[in-house]
Amino acid sequence: MSDDAPERWTRATIHPDMWADPDDDPRDNGGAGEIEGEAATLQRFLTNYRITLRMKCEGLDAEQLARRAVPPSTMSLLGLVRHLAEVERDWRTWLDDAEPLPKLYGARDADFDGAVGDRAVVDAAFADLEREQAATDAALAPFDDLGARLVRDGIAVRELLVHRIDEYARHCGHADLLRECVDGRVGQ
Repeated sequence: MSDDAPERWTRATIHPDMWADPDDDPRDNGGAGEIEGEAATLQRFLTNYRITLRMKCEGLDAEQLARRAVPPSTMSLLGLVRHLAEVERDWRTWLDDAEPLPKLYGARDADFDGAVGDRAVVDAAFADLEREQAATDAALAPFDDLGARLVRDGIAVRELLVHRIDEYARHCGHADLLRECVDGRVGQ
């Protein structure tokens, strides 16, 4: 390990490979029997990944959130937040044949490139993410039939929901590594 690498640590005391002890974990980690139906299951997984992303960002200042911890990658925790706001917005274009909404951050990779260590940029990114998540959730709420086909590419609502989970899961994996590089904190 290089001299400037942060020491690995966790707040968990019961399971030292976890981010938080079970009683402190805000995610719904209940048993499978507590969920009713496919749509609720998919929503629970999506919600838990959304919470995980926020957990990976908590306690860091603007500079740490914007730090590109794995050069030459442009990826940072703040960039992930901005990217997920952008893709939440884009997923709504799959629902109908209306013109796509304008990009939040500009041209390709602007969500990562514009992720700078400024408190106003951080606050705006989290506000954008919350707004776009809520708008996409609301746009999908009327679809009771998960097998219904959407306008764009004729994919099923179910496929779009799973794609959203996949996007968050992949980026939560990135967030694990980025956070460890920033301050050494580890865990699920």
